[in-house]
This record gives sequence, C-alpha cells and structure tokens, in this order.
Amino acid sequence: MKTYKNIYPKLCSYKNLELAFRKASKGKNSKFYVIEFRKNLKQNILDLKKELEWETYRPSPLTKFTIRDPKTRLIRKSKFKDRIIHHAIVNILDPIYEPRFISDNFANRINKGTIAAIHRFDLFKRKASKNGELTKNSLNNNMVKGYVFKADMKKFFDSVDQHKLIEILRRKIKDEKVIWLITKILKNFDNKVKGMPLGNMTSQFFANVYLNDLDQFIKNRLKAKYYLRYVDDFVVLHQDKNILKEYRNKIEKYLKNLRIELHLDKSKIFPLYKGVDFLGFKIFYYYKRVRKRNVNHFRKRLEKLSKAYKKGDVSKEKILKSAQGWFAYIMWGNTHKLRQKLEREIQKIFKNEFTPPPIYFQVSIKTTCNSRKPNQSVYIYIHFIWGHLLAKY
Repeated sequence: MKTYKNIYPKLCSYKNLELAFRKASKGKNSKFYVIEFRKNLKQNILDLKKELEWETYRPSPLTKFTIRDPKTRLIRKSKFKDRIIHHAIVNILDPIYEPRFISDNFANRINKGTIAAIHRFDLFKRKASKNGELTKNSLNNNMVKGYVFKADMKKFFDSVDQHKLIEILRRKIKDEKVIWLITKILKNFDNKVKGMPLGNMTSQFFANVYLNDLDQFIKNRLKAKYYLRYVDDFVVLHQDKNILKEYRNKIEKYLKNLRIELHLDKSKIFPLYKGVDFLGFKIFYYYKRVRKRNVNHFRKRLEKLSKAYKKGDVSKEKILKSAQGWFAYIMWGNTHKLRQKLEREIQKIFKNEFTPPPIYFQVSIKTTCNSRKPNQSVYIYIHFIWGHLLAKY
C-alpha cells in the first residue's frame, strides 16, 4: 500500500494556505471576519504559515449553537483562521483518499451530494425489484418486490473514536507533523477521546475516512451490490429479506471494530413498497413525497421570516431566496401541489404586493454512456423569481 511522507511542507506552503483562504471565504466575502483577514491578507497567511512551521498553532475554542433542521443538532463553529487550516488539511489529504472511496459514498464529495444519491437509490430500487415486478396480491403499482435495510448510526459524530481515526490515518500518512496537526484539531473538543465537532469541515472529511473501512467491507466482503451511504445513513437493497438479515448481523459485528453502533429504532429491514425515508423524502417506487417533518420545519422557518419581515428586519429577497433554495430540492419529488400551496402561503406574507410564484423549467438530456454503465439523465433547472435570476449558467 502506498504511503505518504514529508507532505507537511506542502500543507504549510503559502500557495496551499492562500487556496484554503479562498475556499473558506467562498460565499462569505461580506462577513466582517473575512473583510478583516483580507485587509492584510499576505501577512495573515504568512503568520499562519509560521505557526504551522514552528508547530505553535493552537485552535481557538469552538462556538456552540443549536439548530433544528429539522433534527435538533449541537453545532460547534470554528474561528475563521481555524477554518482556513481545515481547508489546508483537506486540500492535501483529499487527493490521497478520494481514489480509495467507493463510488456509492455520496457525502461531502465533488459531483456527489443528495440529488446524486437519490438518483442512485432510484436505480437500485429498480434493480432490486426486477424493474418493478409486483408482489402477489398487490393492491397498486407501487407494491413491488424487494426489501431494504435502512440503517442509521447512533450519535455518529459523538461516537467516533479519535485513537481509531488516527490509527486509520497512519496507514497512509507517515508524516508525524501532519498527524500532530490533525490531533490538535480533534482534541479541540469537549471529549478528548471520542467524537468530532459537527460543523468542522475536517469532521465531514474524516467521517468518510473513518467509514471507508465499512464501505469496503460491505461492497467487497459482503458483495452487496445495492449499497449506498450518505454520512452516517446507509441503505442496502436486495430481493431476499434473509440475505439482508445476514448483512445486518455481519455489519453490526464489524462496526464494533470502529466503536460504532446502529441506532436500533432507525435501523430496520422492510419491504420496498412501504416506502423508504431517505434524505428528506419518503421514496416509493413510482413517486417521492417530502417528509412531513421537513414541511413543518419549512413552515416554521417561513413563519419566523414573516414576523421579521413585518418588523423590517428581513428583506423580501431573503425570504424568496430561502424559499427558492428549498423548492429547488423538493422539486426532485412529486411535489407540484405542495409547492403551489406553499407559494400561496409565501404570497400572503407580502399581502398586496404582487409577487408571482417561482417559475421552473426542466430540460432532460439523455446521454449514451459506456456499455458498462446505465444511461444517465442530466437535469438542468432554471429558476426565476420575479426579476431575480437565482440560478446562473
């Protein structure tokens, strides 16, 4: 197995830190901390470079806050300077680990994400059900054959064993200074032995590194064809329920090596036709619904924005942009009537102001791929909201 030595100088280089600054500041150029850092950009980067080279770098304490999106999560936010360091680390490590990740790992990777994961799930449900073959005595077209093992890891980010993570990293990273820096970031947490701060970019990246052994075990040892993972949620599909039971038992045993447990209430095997809760949708064979709690969460957020708008604390454009971002995602489900209803609710916020609803255009382009791969669809969405071009091409 190829290993990597003496990569710390590249991590500390001015070029890498400048690139890390650009990535950390993307979409945040109006934030005061970005403006302040940019005022003396060259010197600030040189100061960071010096701290790293002399090994005097110490991350600042994390800021804690709670979000409900829709699940309640405790987020720990790093200072901007530390976020630059996080990007600098990932800039160096990502090219090393990306080729080792399986293609069906969809979280925090270029050209992956939730939409790609949903499309992949659609392919898997067709394969596992033999292209929608119906069960005996089926009552409707969605009662197809096949089963799914839907799993969720119990308090994953709080459960990651830091020593185990370092052990995994040491297999390929033979530069002790890089390990020193990573350890500094991991220890900047409430628990010095277990867990990673949810909110750090490094935590998202290290989650993939940590769980890559599980991915390899399921794909290469268990030979599960229809497996995909998004962070700590994963699904395995199969025509045979008993095969999935075997998979589950073996996966639970394997996870003990990683000091991780499955969430018993959220990890179950059931027929595909009952619908699968995955990435915000309830997915059936022929249609997808947005989960009710996600809709309720959006309505609560809309209500807060409405109150702030009446007080003059929030602009009309911010409300429209917030709605457009959520609509762009739920459009991947069968949500036409839901979107119409929510659009009317948005219009009520502005009362007598004339606010046409969002207009959506869809272009589907069929491409012929290599014979080893299925045909793919490329979907292009153009979103207009009354004079505001919110998606640029």
